[in-house]
Amino acid sequence: MERRILGVLVEKAMTAATSEPLTLNAVVVGSNQKSNRDPLVNYEEPEVDEALTQLARKGLVFRQTGGRTDRWRHNLYDAWKLTKPEVALMAELLLRGPQTAAEARTRASRMETVDSEELPEFLRNLVERGMVVWITPEARRGAILTHGFHTPNELHAIRQRHPVSGLAPEPETPPPTPRTVTAPVAEIVKPDPRLDEAIAQIAQLRETVNRLEKQLVDLHANLGVPLAGS
Repeated sequence: MERRILGVLVEKAMTAATSEPLTLNAVVVGSNQKSNRDPLVNYEEPEVDEALTQLARKGLVFRQTGGRTDRWRHNLYDAWKLTKPEVALMAELLLRGPQTAAEARTRASRMETVDSEELPEFLRNLVERGMVVWITPEARRGAILTHGFHTPNELHAIRQRHPVSGLAPEPETPPPTPRTVTAPVAEIVKPDPRLDEAIAQIAQLRETVNRLEKQLVDLHANLGVPLAGS
């Protein structure tokens, strides 16, 4: 549901005569429409409202208040740091799922022009970031791709529906978990050897302090002088 809603918010923002935020009802209607959608769904307002709230918590959409009713707008340019053509491609994949690169470019171009010569670069960037996944080998004619936010079972089923001739069938074990619909995760920080060294030095200092404290206690005990504060 969150994937469909994001696609709808992008599509309506890019194709409407005036790029106005959508009301909850408009989001529901856009999600349930029969054209340019796969699969077809029948969402209700309460569940869409909850999904919008979850997306807002992830920083992917924001609510605009002040009128007679709240309105919603996507925040993918800032959250995902993508260009307009890349956002249009992602919206198309979120709305329709698996398709060829040529189909995605043609359909996304109704929202934002996607130059055929720039398409490989756009897709390469999205694949590297885990936002797009090739279902069949990229180099093959008519290769199929989809967005990278499918659940493991969904992605496994999609690969089963698009077998590659001449290759052994996929094992029944579902593939690794892809990214969830969220803002891109920051790069994992590699361990710094200096941190380990600092931790070791701190441990040694603690041992030294404890040893000195014990010696001080023993010294005062031998001299019969009480410690300050004791």
